[in-house]
Amino acid sequence: MSFKENILQKSKAAGKTIVLPESDDPRVAEAAAKILAEKIAKIILIGDKAEITSLYPDLDLSDAVFEDPSTSNLREEFNQKYLELRKHKGCTEADAVEAMGEPIPFGVMMVKAGLADGLVAGAVHSTADTLRPALRILRTKPGTKLVSSFILMDSPEKEYGEDGLILFSDCALMIDPDAEELSEIALCSAESFESLTDKEARVAMLSFSTWGSGIGESVEKVAAATALVKEKNPDLIVEGEFQADTAIVPSVAARKAPDSVIAGRANCLIFPDLNSANISYKLVQRLGNAAAYGPILQGLAKPINDLSRGASVDDIVGVVALTCVQSTLEDE
Repeated sequence: MSFKENILQKSKAAGKTIVLPESDDPRVAEAAAKILAEKIAKIILIGDKAEITSLYPDLDLSDAVFEDPSTSNLREEFNQKYLELRKHKGCTEADAVEAMGEPIPFGVMMVKAGLADGLVAGAVHSTADTLRPALRILRTKPGTKLVSSFILMDSPEKEYGEDGLILFSDCALMIDPDAEELSEIALCSAESFESLTDKEARVAMLSFSTWGSGIGESVEKVAAATALVKEKNPDLIVEGEFQADTAIVPSVAARKAPDSVIAGRANCLIFPDLNSANISYKLVQRLGNAAAYGPILQGLAKPINDLSRGASVDDIVGVVALTCVQSTLEDE
């Protein structure tokens, strides 16, 4: 069974409810119809039912629940809840009313209130538009130091990673993490990979250098982060700093890092900054014909996940399924 088939099977069994706040986007609407038809999840669409269904008369959205912030019976309650959450930051009643009139914050509040298990957005909005209300309303998991993101790349080249599956992090949030932040990204990513795949993580901390072959501040940062990860979790398989080919190609690892435990079989790639991670995943997706699931956010109190604005219908379906599985894992 492929990774996608496994995730879809788990999401169907979970019976979770996911909010899609960008319901007027044709890809989101089509994905919603597909998710409902295949019983992958229950769907809440944020928007006016008559308007959305008239936009897409050929799509069967009859099983979706529609919530329009401008007319919802939940609005007054949500206005007050938002005010209580944000008044220490100077939020006024007018600010709360304005925030809860927007689809994404309204949808996140539905998750906060237990009316949904997760939310997926980003087909239209930026990562900041998705993350900001999530942090303001849900905040982080207890004991979590930061929120970061990862993308699961499923490559047709099955010799790489875990039968073609490789986690890339951080692709969407942390622009230039320091060594401490990079270590936390690596630890969270390893945990995410293992929980979603049931496979042991093999983490490579990436650089333009392999074990001192290059010099510079960025190399030192990755080496320091690697040491911190090993200190925080001595049982985790993690090595670095590694060049990308050293991390995923056994023959190259044999030459450049002959004593490597990972030996060119890394399944989690931790990039030194957002530039390198984001550029890499988009190139692998387009040039390598790999499926990209994410960005998936990690560290939030509830599953709120981002999409690339270039996401396809199948990408959206996949991220919704992953969000369902994330919610199931939090129930355990």
